[in-house]
Amino acid sequence: LSEQSDPPEKDVRGEEPRIGVFVCHCGKNIGGVVDVPEVVEYTKTLPNVVYAEDNLYTCSADTGERIKQLVDEHDLNRVVVASCTPRTHEPLFQNTVREACLNPYLFEMANIRDQCSWVHMHESEAATQKSKDLVRMAVAKSRMLEPLYPQYLDVIQTGLVIGGGVAGMTAALDLAEQNFETHLLDKADDIGGNARRLKFTLDGDDPQDWLTSLIDKVKLHPKIKVHTNAEITNFSGAVGNFTVSLSVKGKEEMLQCGAVIVATGAEEFKPEEYDYGQNAKVMTQLELEEKLSSRALAMKSVVMIQCVGSREEPRVYCSRTCCTQAIKNSLKIKERYPDTSVYVLNRDISTYGFNEAYYRKAREAGVKFIRFDPEHKPELVSSNGNLMVSVEDTMLNQTLQIDCDALVLSTGIVPRDDTADLARKLKVPLTLHGFLLEAHMKLRPVDFASDGIYLCGLAHGPKNLAESIAQASAAASRASTVLSKTQIELEPRISQVIDENCDGCAYCIDPCPYEALTLLEYAVNDTVKKTVESDPAKCRGCGVCMATCPKKGIVVRNFKLEQISAMVEAALTP
Repeated sequence: LSEQSDPPEKDVRGEEPRIGVFVCHCGKNIGGVVDVPEVVEYTKTLPNVVYAEDNLYTCSADTGERIKQLVDEHDLNRVVVASCTPRTHEPLFQNTVREACLNPYLFEMANIRDQCSWVHMHESEAATQKSKDLVRMAVAKSRMLEPLYPQYLDVIQTGLVIGGGVAGMTAALDLAEQNFETHLLDKADDIGGNARRLKFTLDGDDPQDWLTSLIDKVKLHPKIKVHTNAEITNFSGAVGNFTVSLSVKGKEEMLQCGAVIVATGAEEFKPEEYDYGQNAKVMTQLELEEKLSSRALAMKSVVMIQCVGSREEPRVYCSRTCCTQAIKNSLKIKERYPDTSVYVLNRDISTYGFNEAYYRKAREAGVKFIRFDPEHKPELVSSNGNLMVSVEDTMLNQTLQIDCDALVLSTGIVPRDDTADLARKLKVPLTLHGFLLEAHMKLRPVDFASDGIYLCGLAHGPKNLAESIAQASAAASRASTVLSKTQIELEPRISQVIDENCDGCAYCIDPCPYEALTLLEYAVNDTVKKTVESDPAKCRGCGVCMATCPKKGIVVRNFKLEQISAMVEAALTP
């Protein structure tokens, strides 16, 4: 670790706070509800505020230049912006403050858009008053801000991809094509994943030629090392510096990498209903596809039942691919065996995107779609090896009985059995249904909350092949933002141990969600001193440690108890 700062920078230590406040209209976003000029006039009365003004768009380039000019003109050493959310705009304003030769952490932001004008859009007076309160609290905290400096961590410019399916291979190739050494792990004997079971596409093409080409590219690429029969036994470190212990064919290996992509895939759900596993004539869509590819099918009637084990407890989600897969196999049956009757029993059909055209094509080919109520699911009657399905047709409002030579179950996609164990080792979260959970669906769709670890493919949730490939490239792109650097900057607003207050009670260690804290013991004057050490590479500044500490032995920089208390006092004493 090393420390750097961006010179030149004003030394504000020991100076009385001189605060500049900039209140944004944001067009009508804020100004249409909040009386911005009134907020500005009120702000001018607050202690240590030497300048305040309103701006139409504070985030615009010209306003940024004006802020830099006013910092110099009024000798400001603190800047407060009252506008929208710091989640999206704080880095922009911090950069403006940095260019004005101030430490970027001498900046504070009040969110008067989301927390005032948006939530109180029909209460202008109340929104204006609340804006004053938030600005007053931000000013109170800004008086106690201190310059902070990031630490820098050397990066191991090697990538690790866990999972050798299409998503994993795509991600590995994308990293390797950017000249990064890449390790690709898979628990199976060979790479390829679920795609090995796909025998044809909706267009009728054979995907195996493409898959074979992709596998060859991966295996022959000089920057990719493939590890099959490999399992992760231990995982440690932080972004830029991960250490991974592997068991490869019973032998222990160790890898070091700077970024990790998880693409472990998922599985086809194996149902227990409709005599699956007991009657050879009952199969899943993938099993039907394999029979069709070998042409081992000669039947007069085929019935398909959609949403088997999906969209109901305990798997209430839609697996997204089942309807398309049923239509793909229906079309293939009609192509090879035109006289075979195909019935698709469904709650509804979801062939989203351009696949809607294939639904129409299937109807034109003679595939019969019968809709049923989920509370009255189809029933199977099996006698002497013969199959008959009974279903209540909601369109005809009558019960149909269909004799069939094969019953095909469109089952959903479920997480692999080892996903939870891998998530525990990597310390990443899972969804309620056991898939990997991204940091934010919109803002960080392929990131985990832990920096340097990314996800893609079916491990993240049900999706089709094209979506898995696109997400794999996105994950590789995110990983390359780490691997392309020789050093990464660590966020300075993280935990800091106050050694004289810490007695090593360790209350903070177990609650830390990032395992960033370690208990230390060392000798001092013939006594044993206990204290806690914080790893700046792992810490995310969440504040759980500060909340659990009974002795003020650990704080989060720029969110110290004194700063928070100042904000609370400002909120209570207008």
